[in-house]
Amino acid sequence: MKKITFLFALAFTLILAACGTGSDESSGEKGNSSKNGEKEQTLFKQLQEEGATVATSGTLLASTYYPEGSDELTGYDVEVLREIGKRLDIDISFEEIGVDGMLPALKNGRVDMAANDFEVTEERKREFAFSEPYKYSFTSIIVREDDLSGIETLEDVSGKVHGGGATTTHSQLAEELGAELKTYNNVTNDVYLRDVENGRTDFIINDYYLQKLATEALPDIDVKIHPDIKFNEAKIAVVLPQDADELKKKVDEAITEMREDGTLKELSEEFYNADVSKRPEEDIPSVDEMDL
Repeated sequence: MKKITFLFALAFTLILAACGTGSDESSGEKGNSSKNGEKEQTLFKQLQEEGATVATSGTLLASTYYPEGSDELTGYDVEVLREIGKRLDIDISFEEIGVDGMLPALKNGRVDMAANDFEVTEERKREFAFSEPYKYSFTSIIVREDDLSGIETLEDVSGKVHGGGATTTHSQLAEELGAELKTYNNVTNDVYLRDVENGRTDFIINDYYLQKLATEALPDIDVKIHPDIKFNEAKIAVVLPQDADELKKKVDEAITEMREDGTLKELSEEFYNADVSKRPEEDIPSVDEMDL
């Protein structure tokens, strides 16, 4: 079991038709299908031959980070991707990119995949493909220890100040709920938490397991996870190019094998002290189901 004792940054965190007539149409569809298959086979083979670059931040404990005193990148997401690479005979390397730049880098071909506790969302699925989930979680909020930042229900965040990344789904949700936004760019977690403690911000929406680690790593800061607010079950997956069907199939097969043979469970317990490879046992409501 790794001992996590250092400061870290919370990273917050984010689909052609052909036409024709008669026999020519049938022939064209078969031709296109064949070409698409060849393209995908070529992409997958290319990654086996040349290796794959994965975008990650390197600053998000316990997903992707450097242990104190070490220059070796590790974390749950990192080790999951390395294991996928071993099983698919792909040499995996990581490129550290700020959260807001990862998906643009994937879209323009600078990297081949992205792994940074990325939640699967309908908006993102319009531009990218996702693997099978390798982590399940839900959303919680960090508030001040003494008065819960004046927040009893999620509805109370309206008019409060939220701290987070500018383009993350969590900040977008906070804004939709009526909160003001204070944005950060890759600051360490103590800055986030201190700002809640001293009143510069009132709350932070984020992944429950990441927030649990944050508060446990910095017990001297008077903040806590709100005991009564849990919502929005999340599925975390590898982000892939939208048309990478063959690559997605292979990555999905590797993740399924890892779940069945216990590798995902072992890795998640190593980094989270919990089995995040399976869905939460409790019923987690969505925001749409809550009385807001």
